[in-house]
Amino acid sequence: MAYWLFKSEPSTWGWDDQVAKGDAGEEWDGVRNYQARNFMREMNLGDLGFFYHSLKEKSVVGIVEVCAEAHPDSKTDDDRWECVDIKAVKAVKTPVTLDRIKTEPGLEDMVLVKNSRLSVQPVTPEEWRIVCALAGVDP
Repeated sequence: MAYWLFKSEPSTWGWDDQVAKGDAGEEWDGVRNYQARNFMREMNLGDLGFFYHSLKEKSVVGIVEVCAEAHPDSKTDDDRWECVDIKAVKAVKTPVTLDRIKTEPGLEDMVLVKNSRLSVQPVTPEEWRIVCALAGVDP
């Protein structure tokens, strides 16, 4: 299993929107960055990810699961762009802010710290464990 982080502006698509989609999940569409797209191509069914609210909140607010592997993004006719579908698994007990992540030992090399603009990014198993502990959820 691999771990990921999905960033979204809550005013565009927030955690509550994701939860409302239930087990059917939703396409993680609209990604127009090759590196982020390539990460989605690497994802497998059952991989887990952090749902991260960007902009003002800048925090991990939930955990999602990949429920459909990479496929053409339905929001464009351009065949360069693909996406996965994700579904909400659970909200975190304590949102984990970017400021907290930046100061936590063991997270200094996290992609979120090094390249905070990337909308889809990998998370190492150790980073997953640390952030889950900070969030009050079982890894």
